[in-house]
Amino acid sequence: MRELALGIALGFSAGISPGPLLALVLSGTLRGGLGIGLRVAAVPLLTDLPVIVLAVTVLAMLPDAAISMGGVVGGIFLLYLALSTLREARTAQLPSRDGSDAGDQAKRALWQGALANLLSPHPWMFWLTTGAPLLVAAWRHGSLEAGSFLFGFYLLLVGSKASLALVIARARHRIGTRGFRWTLAGSGVLLMAASGLLLAEFGPGLVAAGRS
Repeated sequence: MRELALGIALGFSAGISPGPLLALVLSGTLRGGLGIGLRVAAVPLLTDLPVIVLAVTVLAMLPDAAISMGGVVGGIFLLYLALSTLREARTAQLPSRDGSDAGDQAKRALWQGALANLLSPHPWMFWLTTGAPLLVAAWRHGSLEAGSFLFGFYLLLVGSKASLALVIARARHRIGTRGFRWTLAGSGVLLMAASGLLLAEFGPGLVAAGRS
C-alpha cells in the first residue's frame, strides 16, 4: 500500500502540474473533442517506457550539456506549437460535431504530444532523480510493490489529465466562437509559458557548457 500511495501522490502532482503535455491536452480537446484530449493524455503510456529504461541506464552517464540541449530543443518545439496555436486562435471556428476530420486531428495531436513529451527533459529528470530510485527500491521488496507504484503513478498521471479533458470537452460548445478563440489562445499562452520555462531552466546550462 505504501508504494501504491506514493505512486498516486506523485502521479497526481505530475498530472495537474502545468506543462507541455497538459497544454496539449487542453488545446487538442478544444480543437477536436474529448477523444483527441484523451489520446494526448495517454501519451505517457506510449512514450515513458524508453524514458524509464534510458533514464536508469544511459542518461546517468551523459554530461550535463546533453540534458541542457534536450531542454532547449524541447523549448523551441513548444514555442513553435505556441505560435501556431495563437495564430490559429485569431480565426478559429468551433469544431464541427460530425467528426469529419477527427482522424487527422487525432493523429496530429498524438504526434505532437509524443514528441513534446520525449523532448521535454522533465520526464527524464523525474525518472533519473526520483522515479527510478523509488522503482528500484520498490522492486527490492517485490514485483507486486514495483507494479503497485507504477500503477498508481500512471493511473493518476493519465487520469488527472483525462479528467481535465472531460471538463473542457463538455464546455467547449457552450462558450461560443469568441470564447472558443480566447480559450484556444489561453492554451497557446500555456504552451509559450512552458517553452519559456524550459528555455530559462536549461538555456544557461547549455551556454555555460559551450563556454567551458
